[in-house]
Amino acid sequence: MPYLNIQTNRPIPEGTHQELLHKASQLVAEQLGKPERYVMIALAPPVPMLFAGEDAPAAFLELKSIGLPRDRTPALSAALCDLLEETLAIPPERVYIEFADAPRDLWGWDSATF
Repeated sequence: MPYLNIQTNRPIPEGTHQELLHKASQLVAEQLGKPERYVMIALAPPVPMLFAGEDAPAAFLELKSIGLPRDRTPALSAALCDLLEETLAIPPERVYIEFADAPRDLWGWDSATF
């Protein structure tokens, strides 16, 4: 049920896509205490993006999950920023993250809702 969408203006080196997807999936599962089998990660190809009027490396992330605990968002923010800095050399101050708690009845899966 957790879904992380990663958009960046930074080219992603060949071979880094799968590494980033797997690390992000494990990180989200661990940080939220959810089984990784329910985690979905999307990595958009580089998109034109400005942050603070500059086209230097930047990223926008959306993390949605049922029962997203507000008290965990600071730790999630730090962990996700660390991951982007480690894998794509994007400084944390050039990352925005939108956190959203999804109601169970508005999250579909396997021909039903949670």
